Amino acid sequence: QVHLVESGGGLVQAGGSLRLSCAASGRTFNNYAMGWFRQPPGKERELVTAISSGGSTYYPDSVKGRFTISRDNAKNTLYLQMNSLKPEDTAVYYCAALRTYSSSSVYYGSYEYNIWGQGTQVTVSS
Repeated sequence: QVHLVESGGGLVQAGGSLRLSCAASGRTFNNYAMGWFRQPPGKERELVTAISSGGSTYYPDSVKGRFTISRDNAKNTLYLQMNSLKPEDTAVYYCAALRTYSSSSVYYGSYEYNIWGQGTQVTVSS
């Protein structure tokens, strides 16, 4: 089982960029589907983007064209590149992992993931 640690959050002005990282311990990172979720203040946790163990990706319309998820299996690290940030992107961002035997399956629901990082705060000022 992997252990996840996020980094890279911070305060940025609207229109700016940030790159979040999620470092995973363990030797089987490439067998995990991964996701980025966020929880805005006072709201439910929501999917930001997800990637299969084989590299297939999914983006909801809210972030499509602005955010990019990627993974470096050699470094056991998941990334989230966030461009053109908006104040409504303000949230605590979490990475999540799910051991999978399907290299193409992408998982959308927070309930599907059983390993979570501690979260990193992203604040976008207007």
